[in-house]
Amino acid sequence: MRKHYLFILLCVFTLLANCSGGDDAPVITENTDTAVKTGKLTGKVMSQNGAKPVGGASVFTFDDKYKIYYTTSDSEGNFILDAPAGDRTIYIQTGNGTNFRTEISAVVKDNETVALDASQTKLNQVAKIAYVKGTYDKIEDIIQILGYTATEITNNDLANITTISQYDIIFLNCGSRSSTTNPALYTAIDANLAIFVANGGSIYASDWDVAYLVGGTNNTNNCALPGGFVPDSKLCSKNTGSSGNVAATVNNAGLTSALGFNTLNIDYDLGAWQKIINYDPAYWEVLVKETSSNDALMIRTNHFAATGIPVTPIGNSANTTFVTVCVTLPGNIQISLSVPQAAVPFLVALGATVGPCSGASNSGYIYYTTFHNHASGNIGNAGVILQYVILNL
Repeated sequence: MRKHYLFILLCVFTLLANCSGGDDAPVITENTDTAVKTGKLTGKVMSQNGAKPVGGASVFTFDDKYKIYYTTSDSEGNFILDAPAGDRTIYIQTGNGTNFRTEISAVVKDNETVALDASQTKLNQVAKIAYVKGTYDKIEDIIQILGYTATEITNNDLANITTISQYDIIFLNCGSRSSTTNPALYTAIDANLAIFVANGGSIYASDWDVAYLVGGTNNTNNCALPGGFVPDSKLCSKNTGSSGNVAATVNNAGLTSALGFNTLNIDYDLGAWQKIINYDPAYWEVLVKETSSNDALMIRTNHFAATGIPVTPIGNSANTTFVTVCVTLPGNIQISLSVPQAAVPFLVALGATVGPCSGASNSGYIYYTTFHNHASGNIGNAGVILQYVILNL
């Protein structure tokens, strides 16, 4: 037997020598039959009515083994996606994909570029959106400009969890929580908003409507007011701002890329606006700050959690067929995406995790801006930031 082993080894060494040495040795090349064939898809992400380009949108697809191919749209909505050849489903999403997303069937051709038609790449509204009418703001106008729809609700509706649980997003316009509203409603409203966010609903409040978060009405003037559902230790805001232009800096790379700029002037067109006095930096992310003072002007969190909150289904049933997962891209970049349920086991096998990449596992987002959100008027170029807010809740 030993002689047989030596004979086999001698044959192996002889074969290796013939394959690796000398100018006349044959060249070993990669088997191109097993290489992944790819092509490119180009397009422009637009709002649902085709009126506004959407920057910062995630555009991605999978190969047959669920490897992800991913890119983002630039500030003008344009994208180029490298994708595996064949029949593919292309996903376009903003935020984590739970509220705005589009699916496209496309044929990717090997080593060719295929342009997707503009009618295919419009970003669709999946979420059910509500707003509370304000005294100074009209976020509903910006929503309409983008081609999306929202339903007006009242403080009486906010006090009814059955009513608000049918929505995915609620916008709170500055001045909607006023001293003329029945104070007896606020205990129920505070409890319901906590349930809403803890179970995945997202809210946006502007200026004086910080009261929904931390208590008070249109005179939130100290850091220990009763009411609200966000702990006072996490956020304090006082209505001590004065009117005028404020030079601001965008403090988030994704927002900067989506907007195409990182500095702007915000016109605080009314006095006594809410200044953020302090906040917990582990709880809130600062998206926009005052350039000279570094004071936070726009913040968001998805870290809300509280004990004793009931599990309540929130939002549109269309989202029950999609699951939020965290995918790690090359360069250790993590992104939260919504994917069909059928894809989840395969993505998890490749290293993805179920749930968002950061924040509390079931928490929705809370966005707060110290500036107003009306579509017209002299608020400077903050309007495009508010479009981003809408699409990324």
